[in-house]
Amino acid sequence: MCAAREGRWCRSQRALLWCVLVAAWEAAWGQLRYSVPEELPKGSFVGDVAEDLALELAALGGRGARVVSQGRTQYFAVHASSGHLVTAERIDREQLCRLQEKCVLRCELIVEGEMKVYAIEVEITDINDKAPSFKKLDLEEKMSEMTATGTRFPLPKAHDPDVGVNSLQSYALSGDEHFSLSVQAGGDGEKRPELVLAKALDREEAAFHELLLRASDGGDPSRTGTARIRVAVLDANDNAPAFSQAVYTVRVAEDVPVGSTLLSVTATDPDDGTNGDVKYSFPEISDKASNIFHLEPKSGAIKLVRNLDFEEAQSYELEVQARDGGELFDTAKVSISVTDVNDNAPEIWVRSALSEISEDAAPGTVVALVHVQDRDSGANGEVRCSLGESVPFRLERALDDYYSVVTARELDRERASEYNVTVRASDGGSPSLRSGAVLALRVLDVNDNAPVFAEARYSARVSENNAEGALLLTVRAWDADWGQNARVRYGLREGRLRGAPLSSYVSVQAETGALYALRSFDYEEVREVELWVRAEDGGSPPLSSNVSVRLLIADENDNAPQQAQPNPDWRFSQTQRPGTSGSQNGEEGGAWPNNQFDTEMLQAMILASANEAADVNATLGGGTGTMGLSARYGPQFTLQHVPDYRQNVYIPGSTATLTNAAGKRDAKPSGGNKKKSGKKEKK
Repeated sequence: MCAAREGRWCRSQRALLWCVLVAAWEAAWGQLRYSVPEELPKGSFVGDVAEDLALELAALGGRGARVVSQGRTQYFAVHASSGHLVTAERIDREQLCRLQEKCVLRCELIVEGEMKVYAIEVEITDINDKAPSFKKLDLEEKMSEMTATGTRFPLPKAHDPDVGVNSLQSYALSGDEHFSLSVQAGGDGEKRPELVLAKALDREEAAFHELLLRASDGGDPSRTGTARIRVAVLDANDNAPAFSQAVYTVRVAEDVPVGSTLLSVTATDPDDGTNGDVKYSFPEISDKASNIFHLEPKSGAIKLVRNLDFEEAQSYELEVQARDGGELFDTAKVSISVTDVNDNAPEIWVRSALSEISEDAAPGTVVALVHVQDRDSGANGEVRCSLGESVPFRLERALDDYYSVVTARELDRERASEYNVTVRASDGGSPSLRSGAVLALRVLDVNDNAPVFAEARYSARVSENNAEGALLLTVRAWDADWGQNARVRYGLREGRLRGAPLSSYVSVQAETGALYALRSFDYEEVREVELWVRAEDGGSPPLSSNVSVRLLIADENDNAPQQAQPNPDWRFSQTQRPGTSGSQNGEEGGAWPNNQFDTEMLQAMILASANEAADVNATLGGGTGTMGLSARYGPQFTLQHVPDYRQNVYIPGSTATLTNAAGKRDAKPSGGNKKKSGKKEKK
C-alpha cells in the first residue's frame, strides 16, 4: 500500500517538474501559457508573469506595463504591485469558443519602459455550467399507418455548449412500446438521435402517441434536458419525396451579393394531390446559419440574406428536408464552401509610442511599437510594412506581427524639429489593399550650435567729443538652437586702451548687442579702438563666438592753430619753394606762391603743421634753419616766409633756406622781395 502511494507521489512530482520546465522554457522564449476555468470572478489569479518572465516589479509600476488583447474586450490585466496576471472580465467559454474543442485566448504584455512585448496564451477550461437543451421543447411527428416497422425518423438534436465530458453524452426515450430510440454517430462524432418504429401503427387503435426524449451530459452531477414528442398517425401515403442527389456542394466567394441564389435542391414525389405536393425546409439549422441562408419552400432555392465572411466561417453544412402533403419526407445534405476575397485591408495598431525624442538619441533608439495584422488568408493576408520616404527611421521586426520603429541615423533638430512618420502596410492581394498610421514625433533640442554673428567683423566711425552714453553700433548674432539654448547674450572681451580697461570706454548691452560710449573720445588722443564682442548662448554648457569691432575716431576742428611770433633774425627768399629740406629751387624765378593753387597748397601745409606743433617758440632755436616738430612726421621742417600771411609759419617738407637777419640786415632775399611779418620793419 505504501509503495503504491509512493509511486503515485513520484509520478505527481515528475509531472509537476515537467510543467515547471515547460513553463520556464516558454518564458525564456517570451511565450507564456496558463490555464484557468471559465466563469471565474473578475480579478481572479491567472499567473505570475513577473516571476515567469523575471521582470522587476518596478518595471511594472504605474503605466509601465499593460496587457492588450485583440478585439474590443480586454479579458486580462496585470497588477503592477504583484506582477500577477488576473481576469478583467467574467469569461464564458461557450460564448467565446462556441463548438471549439480547445479555447485559447491570446494577449500581449507590453512593458513600456523596456519597449518589449511578450505573448501570453490562456486556455479557458470548461466547467459543467450548461445543461443539454432542445431548440423546441414540444415536437410533433406525423406518420402514415402504412409505415413499415424499422423505419427511422430523425429527431432534433440537443445542444450542450460545454465540451469534453461535460458535453452531451447520451439520449433516452420513454413513453410508448411502438417506438424505440437509436443514436447514430455522425462523421464529426456528433450523436444523432433517431426514432425507430418498433411496432406497426394502427390509426384506429391509436391516433396519437406521446413520447419523452431525454438528453444527458457527462458532468458530475449530470445535467439533462427533455423534449416532448407527439406522433400523429395518418392515413396511407405510399410514396415519399426523393432528392435528386444525396449531397449538394457549392463554392461561393465571400463577396457574393446579398440576395443571390447559391444553389437549388430538387425532390420529386410520384403521388397525386397533396401527397405529391413537396415543400422544402431546414429541419434543423443553427441561429447563425439561419441568419445567412434562406430556403424557398416551394422552389428549393437557397438564397443569401446576409454577407458571407471568410474570416468568420469558411464552410457551412446544412440539412434540407423535402416533405409531401402526406407527411412523407426525404433528407439531403448541402455543403457550402466560402472562398476568400481580399476584402480586408491590413490593420495597424500603435501599441506604444514616444511623443518626443532628443536630437542626440543614438541610432537604433526605439520610438514606437506597432502591431500589424490582416484578417484575410493566404496571400491576401500576407502583410508588407514600410515607412514613408526621406525619414531617419527604419522598421525592425519585434515579435511575429509586431514591428519596432527605430532611429536609422542621428537626428538634427535644426533641420527638422518634428516628424510625422507614416507606417504603411499592404497585403499580397490583387489588387493590394493598403492602410497607414501616422506617428507624430517632436525632436528635442540639444545645445550643439554656437551663436553666429551677422557680419564677420564690424566697424563704425565715431566723431570725437561724442556724448557719454552715445550709441556707437549694434552687433547681432543668431543661434540655430531652440529655447534657452538659442538665447544669446553679449559681452565685451576685456582689454586695455591707453593703460585703462576697455570696459571704461565702451559697454555692451547684454540682450541687444548695442555698444555705447562710456566717455567722450578725443581724436588727438585716440585715433581708433579695436575690441572684441562675445556672444554666448544659454545652453549648459554654453557655447560662444567672438567678433572684431573697430571704432574709427573722426577728427573735428576743435583746436585753433598755434601761432609763432615773428623772429626778425630769420629771413628767407620768396623765390625758394617747398621741397626736400635744404635743397634750393633758385632756378625757378618769380615770387611764390604766385597763383591760387600754390596758395591753397601752402594753407594745407600750414594747418597740418599747426595741429602737430607743440611749442613753436621752444623749437625755433639755433642757427641751422631746420628743426623736427613731431615724431609722427618723419621729414624735417624749415621756416618759410609767406608774403600774404605776414607771419612766420612751419611748413612740412619746405625747401626754404633760413637767413639770419641779425647778421645781414640789409641783405635782400634772392627773390627780390622783402620779408613781410605781422609788423612793419622799422628803418
